[in-house]
Amino acid sequence: MSKDAFILPRNFPQLYNDTFLRAARGEGTEYVPVWCMRQAGRYLPEFRESRAGKDFFETCRSPEACCELTLQPLRRFPFDAAIIFSDILVVPQAMGMDVQMVAGKGPTFPEPLKEPEDLQRLRVKVDVDKELGYVFRAITLTRHKLEGKVPLIGFTGAPWTLMSYMIEGGGSNTHSKAKRWLYRHPEASHMLLRMLTDVIVEYLLGQVAAGAQALQVFESHAGILGPVEFKEFSLPYLRDIARRVKDKLKEAGQDIPMIVFAKDAHYALEDLSQSHYEVVGLDWTIDPQSARERTGGKVSLQGNMDPCALYAPKDRISNIVKHMLEGFGTRGYVANLGHGLYPDMDPENVGAFVEAVHQHSKQMIKQKSESVN
Repeated sequence: MSKDAFILPRNFPQLYNDTFLRAARGEGTEYVPVWCMRQAGRYLPEFRESRAGKDFFETCRSPEACCELTLQPLRRFPFDAAIIFSDILVVPQAMGMDVQMVAGKGPTFPEPLKEPEDLQRLRVKVDVDKELGYVFRAITLTRHKLEGKVPLIGFTGAPWTLMSYMIEGGGSNTHSKAKRWLYRHPEASHMLLRMLTDVIVEYLLGQVAAGAQALQVFESHAGILGPVEFKEFSLPYLRDIARRVKDKLKEAGQDIPMIVFAKDAHYALEDLSQSHYEVVGLDWTIDPQSARERTGGKVSLQGNMDPCALYAPKDRISNIVKHMLEGFGTRGYVANLGHGLYPDMDPENVGAFVEAVHQHSKQMIKQKSESVN
């Protein structure tokens, strides 16, 4: 196949393993599918080697580098989905903000938004093809190179999470600068959230056009909001994104499962299950059985093993996974961690997690079908 064939978002290889997509839609599967947030990450020696001495966002802007980093974990583990290697902060960059990855500090905005008049610095109309085309090219290339082994997930940060980074200027324990905006400048806050929502909708549609087969929206900073603030400054925008993306895809005759992951938003499970997403992702602080009851079978669930459980011996990991599967049940369920993998984790234990999910869920499904017959 010519090199050019890999850069065009068409004639993709046939998908051989659609277990993740079926589970996302609540359909029956032969086993529970599994993938991990940050499965392409620093816990892999080959990832560290590929990234050595390279600027983080330069790597994000290289379709070839993103493709390679996305594929690395799949060469080691039988994951049931791939997620494109990128970063949620490419959206503020597309809107005209400077974001740098500073060693030992993480993402940093040299000139964060301080007052409402700073919104004038942002691009009002973002040409996503021009500003974020490198992500689309990475998705297309990766979709071809996956050779149909598993589906490819695209993703974005949610408006509130991106807003908090843009005002805080980086990570924060209290998010007090961003929350100050919500209480002092509610109108400007809604204006910024609307601007972000508009870009995100176009960005997600561009990812699907490029070849993404599912989409995840990360509301990583949901837990810093209380229930009232979440209902005003996060939930309406999460719903708007899903509704607008779905409506546009429907016009094109496409149906792509969408996942919402609002970390620490236990209080909002019922609302999230009625927000136009097929899947609600859960962090490890939520009891699986309780999550099932509270979402009332309206959605599939994803999660939620504590990432730190991967520090346990392999037989303990297997027991934890078995208990988790018993809580969630095997239908309408995608196994994952309750957050991303940490850099100091042993790849062998990640392999043990994946193996345990497949092994225990196959046994559970087999036992269930035998008891029915």
